[in-house]
Amino acid sequence: MATSDKCCSVQLIDGDGSFNDTGIESFIKEVKLHECGLSYAVVSIMGPQSSGKSTLLNNLFYTNFREMDAFKGRSQTTKGIWMAKCAGIEPCTIVMDLEGTDGRERGEDDTAFEKQSALFALAVSDIVLINMWCHDIGREQAANKPLLKTVFQVMMRLFSPRKTTLMFVIRDKTRTPLENLEPVLREDIQKIWDSVPKPQAHKETPLSEFFNVEVVALSSYEEKEEQFKEQVANLRQRFNHSIAPGGLAGDRRGVVPASGFSFSAQQIWKVIKENKDLDLPAHKVMVATVRCEEIANEKFTGFTANENWCLLEEAVQSGPVAGFGKKLNSILCTSLSEYDAEATYFDEGVRSAKRKQLEEKLLQLVQPAYLSMLGHLRSGTLEKFKEAFEEALNGGEGFSLAARNCTQSYMALFDERCTDANVELANWDCSKVRDKLCRDIDTHVASVRAAKLLELTSSYEAKLNEALAGPVEALLDGANNETWPSIKKLLQRETVSAVSGLSSALSGFEMDAKDKEKMLTSLQDYARGVVEAKAREEAGRVLIRMKDRFSTLFSHDSDSMPRVWTGKEDIRAITKTARSASLKLLSVMAAIRLDDDVDNIENTLTSALVDAKSNAAVADKSITTFDPLASSSWEQVPPAKTLITPVQCKSLWRQFRAETEYSVTQAISAQEASRRNNNWMPPPWAIVALVVLGFNEFMTLLRNPLYLGVLFVGYLTVKALWVQLNISGEFQHGVLPGVLSISTKFLPTVMNLLTKLAEQGQSPATNNPQTNSGATAFKSFQNGSSSSNTSSSASSGVTASGNDIDYSSPPKED
Repeated sequence: MATSDKCCSVQLIDGDGSFNDTGIESFIKEVKLHECGLSYAVVSIMGPQSSGKSTLLNNLFYTNFREMDAFKGRSQTTKGIWMAKCAGIEPCTIVMDLEGTDGRERGEDDTAFEKQSALFALAVSDIVLINMWCHDIGREQAANKPLLKTVFQVMMRLFSPRKTTLMFVIRDKTRTPLENLEPVLREDIQKIWDSVPKPQAHKETPLSEFFNVEVVALSSYEEKEEQFKEQVANLRQRFNHSIAPGGLAGDRRGVVPASGFSFSAQQIWKVIKENKDLDLPAHKVMVATVRCEEIANEKFTGFTANENWCLLEEAVQSGPVAGFGKKLNSILCTSLSEYDAEATYFDEGVRSAKRKQLEEKLLQLVQPAYLSMLGHLRSGTLEKFKEAFEEALNGGEGFSLAARNCTQSYMALFDERCTDANVELANWDCSKVRDKLCRDIDTHVASVRAAKLLELTSSYEAKLNEALAGPVEALLDGANNETWPSIKKLLQRETVSAVSGLSSALSGFEMDAKDKEKMLTSLQDYARGVVEAKAREEAGRVLIRMKDRFSTLFSHDSDSMPRVWTGKEDIRAITKTARSASLKLLSVMAAIRLDDDVDNIENTLTSALVDAKSNAAVADKSITTFDPLASSSWEQVPPAKTLITPVQCKSLWRQFRAETEYSVTQAISAQEASRRNNNWMPPPWAIVALVVLGFNEFMTLLRNPLYLGVLFVGYLTVKALWVQLNISGEFQHGVLPGVLSISTKFLPTVMNLLTKLAEQGQSPATNNPQTNSGATAFKSFQNGSSSSNTSSSASSGVTASGNDIDYSSPPKED
């Protein structure tokens, strides 16, 4: 490839017919032909060898084709086909210099390459210069007539009509005026056209449909160089804006865009070399297909590397992007606009098809980012909906109203954001994502609704449990005839209150009437269940309750004070009363009585377990009489309402009697002990006998007062021993234990008293020693007696406290 300041040239096809695809690509880049679109022209020249073709082109277009050196002889200068850019001509004009025809260098094989190169020139050129000698006009074998005839014939068979300008350049013009030469030349061309066999479709097609024929004449370059250059300069003016309307190639058709010229030329030459038929419109489509696909691939690759797209794609992976749709649409439109700009001159059908393919590929590439954007919008909208919904519920707004308002608001927000994210070029449908969001919102609302309803139900159930469990337990603990009516009233009152509250709370949910009624009924059933469960629980502890009630009534009087068994109480009556009360508790706990049904449980239990005569009768006739408690169900009481079966009642009563017998026995023992303690004085007859028989001794004491002092001292001593030894307390638990206890304490107590008397006797006297000594001793005995009495009282108090528990009688005061 050769270059200069004005132009550059390249050998397009070498002498062997090889197409220089690398060279032409470099040439096109250097002259920037691919930027021209349709604003370019192709000029070629053909003619006999050594006819001055290269000289004409160099002077006409300021090219630098190699010229023949006349001083070295006439020989072939141009081999193959050369191409160069014309300097100083607008628009961009490319000129091709063809190898001369009828050259001796090729010999007999010259016609093949001549026809191929001529056909190639007619296929790719807008203007074809036919260089001919002036003296060849009118000759049959001269002026390229045989070549033109062959080319016309092949062109009619291969090409659809394509307007090409044929400019015959008459060289070395003689004195014959051009006005006389041009008609002859045109007539010869018309004869050639008329003699060429034509396809049926072009039988009547005139020459002007395919060619514009121009004729110019130039003086001899060697003899009249100045005149030749002047004529060439005038001719050069006609090539400026040659493709404009009225120009040399103003009515050209089927132009290949400049970016596809290289590929088009290569394919045309390939088809010509292979002697294949060439249909120009089909070739045009092929060139457009290849070139448009290349452009589309370039734009797709450029889009994937586009910085704005990469940043947008990266940003949308981590979260929603404001203005996503507009930004992405702008990037897509830019790529497609660039494609349109480069492919605008190619076949419209091919261009549109390839554009559509490019658009589909681009949309397929960016769709995941769009789906990610929608995913962010869906999840973000759902989270905001949850927050707003929760705030609305916490603010006291009705559930259904809050759900409806929040759903409408955030679905509208999602639609607005989808519009912002929508790619106008793609017009994608976001209905599936929208439907998914609707389902997610509905699912969340349903879950919150279920949780709220459960929370409401649990709250009222907890209130019912608190309002019923404790009072029912208390009522059952104090079982009497009014227990179950009171429980029934309590149940009705609390149930009505809870159902009313729950009904008001459910009004905000806009529930179906059946569902609401079902929930209220369930709450009523729950309240009844609480009562029944508590009754069953208490029924399981009925034996403990019976023993507690028996113990309370048996061990306490009517004023709830601990009972002291003094021997005056009617233990039999007290026991019967306490057992009857316990039996009452058992009858109350035997069945659930929340309805208005009537039963005979209490009478049955009383007649079977408490009535002594009935018990005796049952004992006497146990073989022949039916036992009313020998059954697993009560009459008129369904099994579901039975808490304690008759058989269980009988077993419980037997166990109750066995476990309370000890308390009764203890009470009886305490009474007997109390009677013994209260009867320590001798009988009256013994007192009378003592007075009668001891009269003499009594009189002796009156006559001798000293005996009285001795007796008084003896009395004090015995009294002190009585108190110190706690005789009454020791014998309270029996004679033998008392004797053993006193025998162990007697000697230490006597020694203790003697020690105290000795200590008092050794103390100094103040006025009267004897009197003081006697008074001191007496005082000492008194103090001992008082101390012993206090100790005895305290001991009696503890014993009494203990006897309250084991029903033993308290000690009496001395």
